[in-house]
Amino acid sequence: MLLFALCLASSVFGLVLIRSASGSLAQSHVYVQSIAILIGIALFVLFSLIDIEIIADRYRALFVIGGVFIATLFLWGVAGDTGNRAWIRFSFGFGVQPAELVKIPFIIVLARMCAAAKDRRTLNSVVNVLKLLVVFAAYFVLIILSSADLGSALVYAFILLVMLYMGGVYLRWFAIGFAAIASMAPLIWQRFFTQEHRDRILVLFRPDEIDPDRLGKLWQTDQSRTAISFGRLFGAGIGKGAVTQSGRIPSQHADFIFSAAGEELGFVGVIAILLLLSAIIVRCLQIGIKSNDRLGMLVCSGIAAMFIAQTLENVGMCLGITPVVGLTLPFFSYGGSSILTSFIAAGIASGIRMRRKPARLSARYYY
Repeated sequence: MLLFALCLASSVFGLVLIRSASGSLAQSHVYVQSIAILIGIALFVLFSLIDIEIIADRYRALFVIGGVFIATLFLWGVAGDTGNRAWIRFSFGFGVQPAELVKIPFIIVLARMCAAAKDRRTLNSVVNVLKLLVVFAAYFVLIILSSADLGSALVYAFILLVMLYMGGVYLRWFAIGFAAIASMAPLIWQRFFTQEHRDRILVLFRPDEIDPDRLGKLWQTDQSRTAISFGRLFGAGIGKGAVTQSGRIPSQHADFIFSAAGEELGFVGVIAILLLLSAIIVRCLQIGIKSNDRLGMLVCSGIAAMFIAQTLENVGMCLGITPVVGLTLPFFSYGGSSILTSFIAAGIASGIRMRRKPARLSARYYY
């Protein structure tokens, strides 16, 4: 119930911010987000009742289904606010973001493979490490080629690193991996990153060259930082932010919701957001550690990694210290796929807490 309360409080807090930051579309956005939250609550309860081991045992099918779901973007993908073809749209303005929802199968597949390999004492074998990398590479390449959604792809990479480390992969494999990436960096930069992606990254280091008039790549970031600075300690008040209410920040109700909080609720408001998200992350990690189950520990670690990556990148975008890649703030940003994924992830962690194994079994799973 603690985890559920934290998630519900965060999503309701986000709903208030979305209403304020949406301008003339406030009613529509609040309606859609409210439906997403209600469905998310139902999914939280549902996945709390499902034994994750039953799903994990079908990890091969889960991996294929996830890949096929992302691949549908080749046929039906449409561009969102960020220009990435990351959405499948339906009638009445509803849509889904496959790469967002597939984070859950990705975490479960990795956790199952790591846990099984650890039990067989083959986790650090060359073959097993390559298998884990193939799973990641398949999803990463599909996301980039089908939608150019760099933000989601980078979250997958962060989840992989955290889960491999928590699973017990030797540090030498990380060193080898980083060396391999460094050697292939020029090829990756040219082949997998579009010019748009490259400019979004380079503008942080060469702003006068990429966006000299600051009306292009730097516009959102500059306006976001201005809004946050106007908030000072206690903010201007909900609905009273000069920048927020002017509508000058594209996607402020979604990817840049943090800037709306900064202007209208001030330093106190953004600290409250960060504390809520930190509490959710810590709770997921705590559940994993206390589960006495390697699979449960790895799943909870992957869920926490997902929340950490999205929080750091989203807040970094709003502060101008990370590239603008179109990534939501968990539970707070507008977006049905994001809300559903967050509630499902938290529900899985809740289910692991409900079915915690006896401590006497811990040796079997951890050593």
